[in-house]
Amino acid sequence: MGIAGGGYADDYDEIRQGKFWTDQSFDGYGGEGSVSIYHLFNPGQQIPLNGLLRGIVHYATYAPNDQTANTFKVPEDNTTFDVRTGFRWGGKEPILFPALAMELSVWYEGQFRTSPQTYGFPTNGMSGDRNINRQSQLFWATALLAYTMPHLGHSFYVNVTAGTSLGADRFSAYRLGALLPMVSEFPLSLPGYYYQEISARQFVLVGGNYNIPLDKKDRWNVDFTAATAGVDYLNGFQQPGDWLTGVGGGILFQKTNFKAMLGYAYGFDAIRTGGRGNNSVGILMQFDLGHAKQELLNPSDVNRWRGWGRIVNGIFGD
Repeated sequence: MGIAGGGYADDYDEIRQGKFWTDQSFDGYGGEGSVSIYHLFNPGQQIPLNGLLRGIVHYATYAPNDQTANTFKVPEDNTTFDVRTGFRWGGKEPILFPALAMELSVWYEGQFRTSPQTYGFPTNGMSGDRNINRQSQLFWATALLAYTMPHLGHSFYVNVTAGTSLGADRFSAYRLGALLPMVSEFPLSLPGYYYQEISARQFVLVGGNYNIPLDKKDRWNVDFTAATAGVDYLNGFQQPGDWLTGVGGGILFQKTNFKAMLGYAYGFDAIRTGGRGNNSVGILMQFDLGHAKQELLNPSDVNRWRGWGRIVNGIFGD
């Protein structure tokens, strides 16, 4: 069972042809509850085959922000019933740059809304020039492999994801962009592009990275990444060119419970004021609470924690 949501959790940013339309973007607040059922089909096998069935009830309310146009009507409150099901053979831990992983999976998600509506700028007697559909159907599949070479210590990660949809709208379309590998369970990363810059009805995305250690302890590494996508744009978001490509690289520092990378990326096909191409600089960071807890409670050097004993003794007595 799960609970999620919060302030600004349902914000919507309108990005078309490389431009962030602040006058058509707005804030969103909401929450959801979910129930999931997992089933392991092949107990005892080295590579597990799992099935998932998940039901979600999501409520969202929207409000204009300081930059939303006065004549732009934000959507009314909406409740969405979401059903996701799929099969996953293998899997990947939710960590940056895994050393070993493989996955083949297929998925379906149905989104059913209680308040289909129009919103946006009034036009032609309508209350808005864009729609929230009653239902949207999403279908996608992914294949990935991560491997570390035993002798060299180099590691690589490759991923292929493809998806299509029926009845997609702005709130259910696939959105590609940016290099944020932990932003969701199925991140659609394109280095050098804005986050969620591309809205697609269907797509094919191929990406990966290659990691080279710089010291014997593998604490300092140099990383190279690249991705390319073939896109069928959501109606109203078309732009010249159906293929989008980006590359990047960075310096990665990692320990047992901490990883951080300072990176640079370039989006070759990103549309900007001066033409095509966009530069971006970012920081990726992950703190592993599981390993941190283990090291805190079972430190390799117990003398390191004598200060804690002094504090505890001072509070509770000898």
